[in-house]
Amino acid sequence: METMKNRRQESGRILALDAVRGLAVLGMYVQHFALNQWNSDLVSGNTMILFILCSGISYSLMAEGARRKGTDPKRLRTRILARSVIIDLAGYGLILLNGPFGVVLPAYAMLFILGMPMIGRSANSLAKLSCLLFFLSPPLMLIGLSLFSGAAVLADIAGGPLSALAWTPVFVLGMAIGKMDLREERLGGKLTAIGLAVLLPAKCFALFVLPGIREKVENWMVSSMAGAALQPDPYAVWPRNTLPVQWHMLFTDAPQGGSTFELLIGTGLSLMILGVLFFVGRGRASGILKPLAVVGKLSLTMYVLQFILAWALMIGGIDVTGLGIGGIPFGDMLVSAAVLAAGFLLSKGKEGPMESLMRRFEKMFV
Repeated sequence: METMKNRRQESGRILALDAVRGLAVLGMYVQHFALNQWNSDLVSGNTMILFILCSGISYSLMAEGARRKGTDPKRLRTRILARSVIIDLAGYGLILLNGPFGVVLPAYAMLFILGMPMIGRSANSLAKLSCLLFFLSPPLMLIGLSLFSGAAVLADIAGGPLSALAWTPVFVLGMAIGKMDLREERLGGKLTAIGLAVLLPAKCFALFVLPGIREKVENWMVSSMAGAALQPDPYAVWPRNTLPVQWHMLFTDAPQGGSTFELLIGTGLSLMILGVLFFVGRGRASGILKPLAVVGKLSLTMYVLQFILAWALMIGGIDVTGLGIGGIPFGDMLVSAAVLAAGFLLSKGKEGPMESLMRRFEKMFV
C-alpha cells in the first residue's frame, strides 16, 4: 500500500510518468538554450522521442480511465478532437512568433487524431503495429516530405521528420505500454532490459554499418538524377513541382531525421530512462522524482514558455542561439535548475495556464 502511495500523486497521477515527462521537458530546454558537445548526443532529438513515448502512455491511460467511468466513446472522441484543436492552434500561434526553434505542436495534435482508431487495441497488437511502423513510417514520411511540403495540414500529418507520421511508431509503442499493468513490480526492469536490447544493436549498426550504406545510396541518387533539373518547376502541376524523394535520409541517425535508426536509438534510450524512473518511483527514494514530476504535470505550459521566452529575448535584440550558455561551465545544469524553479512557481496554481486553457476548451464540447 505504501508503494502505491509513492508511485501515485494526487488525482491518481503516476509519479514516475510525470517525472519522465518532466525530464523530457528539461532536455528540450537544454537542447534549445544550453546545447554543447557533451550533452548533444543525449538530448538532441531524444528528448522529443521521450516526450512522445510518455504521451502515448498517457493517451492509453486517458482512454482506459474513460472506459472505467463508463464514458460514451463518442464523448471520448469529442474530447480528443477538442484537445487536438487547441494544441494545434497553440502550435500555429507559436509558429507565428517566428522563433529560432522548430514547433512540433501541430504534428503532436495530429498524433491524437491518428491514435483514435487504435484505442481499443490490445497491448500486444499495438506493440506489433509499432514494430511495423518503425520501418514503414520513415519512407512514407519522406514521400510526404516531397509531395506535401507546400500544404501545411498534410505536412503536419506526413510531411517529413517532424510530422505526426514520423513519430507514430513511438506514440503507438507508448500506447502499448499504457495498456500494461503499470503497477507491476518488475515493469521497470523489463522496460530497462528492452530498451538496452533495442539501443545497443541499433547504435552499433549506425556506427559501423550505416555510413557505408548511406554513401552507396547517395552515390546512386547523384548518378540517377544526373541531367535532371536540380530545382522543380514551381509553375508545373502537382506532383511535377515537388522535390525528389530524399531517400538518403533513411540511412542516417541524425537527430530529428526521422529514420528507423534514429527512432530506434532514441526509443531504446527512452525505454531505459522510463524503466529506471519507474523503478525509482517504487522505492523509498521516490521523493527525488517530485521536482521533475512538477514540471511534467505542466509539460504543455513549459513547452510553450520556451518559445515565448525566446521570442521576448529576440524582441529585445538578444539572439538566443548566440548566447552560448552551453559553453559556460555547468551551463546546462543552470538551465535545468531554472526550469525546475519555474515549474515550482507555476505549480502554485491548480494547473498550468495551458493545461487550464485546454480543459476549458474541452468543456465547451464535452
